[in-house]
Amino acid sequence: MSPRAVYRHVIHTIRHAPEGGVTYEAFCVAPCCGAESGAHGEQEAVQDWALRHTGRTGHDLFRRVFTDHAKVTRAE
Repeated sequence: MSPRAVYRHVIHTIRHAPEGGVTYEAFCVAPCCGAESGAHGEQEAVQDWALRHTGRTGHDLFRRVFTDHAKVTRAE
């Protein structure tokens, strides 16, 4: 007799986990630049960095990254 398996579908949810915070970063995408703001816990710090970078270099296009933490919980 071969073993049998029983599978059960369990519903989960995924949501932002405030305790993990949010990280903000900006990357200059001007050709041959590669400057980065570094990771910050406040969006204003990254925006200020981008404004200063534009003022110094004239570069005006950035890739912004917002990273949060998520928690998966089993639905009841």
